[in-house]
Amino acid sequence: MNYIGGIALILFATTIAGALSQRIGIPSVIGQLLVGIVLGPALLNWIRPSELLSAGAEIGVIILMFMAGLESDLKLLKKYFKPAISVATLGVILPMVCFYIYGVLMHQSFERAIFWGVVFAATSVSISVEVLREFGKLNTKEGATILGAAVVDDIMAVLILSIFVSMFSSGNGSGPNLALSIAEQLAYFVMVYVVIRWIAPFLIRLFEQLPVPQAVPIMSLIICLGMAYLADLTGLSAVIGAFFAGIAVAQTHAKEEVETNISPIGYAFFVPIFFVSVGLEMRFDHFWSNLLLIIGMTIVAVLSKLIGGGLGARLLGFSFNSAYVVGAGMVSRGEMALIIAQIGYQAKLLAPELYSELIVVIILSTVIAPLLLKHAIARLE
Repeated sequence: MNYIGGIALILFATTIAGALSQRIGIPSVIGQLLVGIVLGPALLNWIRPSELLSAGAEIGVIILMFMAGLESDLKLLKKYFKPAISVATLGVILPMVCFYIYGVLMHQSFERAIFWGVVFAATSVSISVEVLREFGKLNTKEGATILGAAVVDDIMAVLILSIFVSMFSSGNGSGPNLALSIAEQLAYFVMVYVVIRWIAPFLIRLFEQLPVPQAVPIMSLIICLGMAYLADLTGLSAVIGAFFAGIAVAQTHAKEEVETNISPIGYAFFVPIFFVSVGLEMRFDHFWSNLLLIIGMTIVAVLSKLIGGGLGARLLGFSFNSAYVVGAGMVSRGEMALIIAQIGYQAKLLAPELYSELIVVIILSTVIAPLLLKHAIARLE
């Protein structure tokens, strides 16, 4: 029952924090992230990470990205796919170069310096998606570019991770088979096309005939969780699968019914758990002794993505303010960077004594991202 009490506390605290955040003019996501930091091991230690919380957080981010896909305009995503590739490419290259240089200056070995870049090359737009939705910018050219870039970024990050773990891992020596990983991911994207074109519409029509309450929303959740699971099996992030599941369901006539029924499930329960779980990862164990390192890494983490993503958009004709929104939308690292850091730690590609500092930087960049994005949106308007 401790878990039940913790959930009640999380829901109460995130609701109050979200309301206070909006009152003082900052994105409500910031308040929810801070709840995790305050209630978690970093400060009060009332709530600790657990398997049940992790499962709830995973479902939360999957539903969040499913809703993003559901609300996205497929034509807009196709239209801005070219700038999305440019944003993702420069948004991966610049952090890798900058962190390699910074790692060398901090006396890290070649492979550890490179892997810092791999960790911070990844983007997690789940938090940016929530800010874009809050300000009504999800279905704009900037929103479409950020979402498209997130898909490309995720694929690039997974491929780079596979290469480096294969080349430099000092673990069991059996790194992932790169050719097999690429083949599986290509097969997955073929399946995505088939699901969007034929399978999702067929399943939705089939479940409409069933004399069961909420049959269509249940089917949409099955598609969402199934595609997220298959994405994870191929080495991609589950949120990419959930995003495409949302796009697939959005092409059917049941879009509004699904949105009306799934949105309360996500936003009333699972999504707050996800945002709090990000804050729970924060620790201050060696914070003060490595403060300068953390500040330096945070500055590099924020600026490399902001400039890389913004430059990618600017090169393809976006105005300065539009490019600023796109760059700010790519700054958040979130769960993707945490997963890569954990894989690197297990493969001995990260210095054990700096692992917690790396996690702090990931969380700080994730907290800073919504503030930057809000400022960028205000300039755009």
